[in-house]
Amino acid sequence: MSSSVPAPSAPDRSAWVVIPLYNEASVIGGVVESLKPHFAHIVCIDDGSSDGSAAEAAKAGALLVQHPVNLGQGAALQTGFAYALAHPECEYIVTFDADGQHRIEDAIGMLELARHDDVAIVFGSRFLDDRTNPGWIKKVILKTAVWVTNLTTSLKLTDAHNGLRVIRRDAAEAIDLRQDRMAHATEIVLELGRTHLPWKEYPVELLYTDYSKAKGQSVLNSVNILVDLVVR
Repeated sequence: MSSSVPAPSAPDRSAWVVIPLYNEASVIGGVVESLKPHFAHIVCIDDGSSDGSAAEAAKAGALLVQHPVNLGQGAALQTGFAYALAHPECEYIVTFDADGQHRIEDAIGMLELARHDDVAIVFGSRFLDDRTNPGWIKKVILKTAVWVTNLTTSLKLTDAHNGLRVIRRDAAEAIDLRQDRMAHATEIVLELGRTHLPWKEYPVELLYTDYSKAKGQSVLNSVNILVDLVVR
């Protein structure tokens, strides 16, 4: 699989990128700018950030929707879905993280797979190959979360809590997220499974950067996943 981003002939106008955004002012501009050559519509849902993230996203050229207070990533995604689906030209939604851990070439490949194989949902998985090294603690926690998620949904995934997804319009219209924190990732799998629409997984690489590690995201988010799975 190529490690370089393919040169676009023109930005894709039928796939809308939805990015939940919370206190990522130092990196969101670069994320948006790297997506712009490939996607015409990039929507950032600023979920009550206090660090100027909204201004940075808008300056980089993203469409901006703002929550006045922090409601959680699930609520931000639901707002982004509603915004994108309000536009008839939206045929696919690409969910993409704001922290720079996702690769644009993976998003493009997943979108190509959805169109070529006529599947409604493509889930990114960091466990289909060995390019991603999350560390053993995070890997054990994520694998446990996958096991719990697969027990409660009709889908059997290898990576249930990966924020990189491609969702066709008919599948996205069936989503109504009510979980606000990390448990929304299990909820979205459950709701997509209930559609009985065709789906596939796609091997992706997650980039665990110095920035994300400095924020403590690598292990803390994984612990939050397990806590939310237990208490939801």
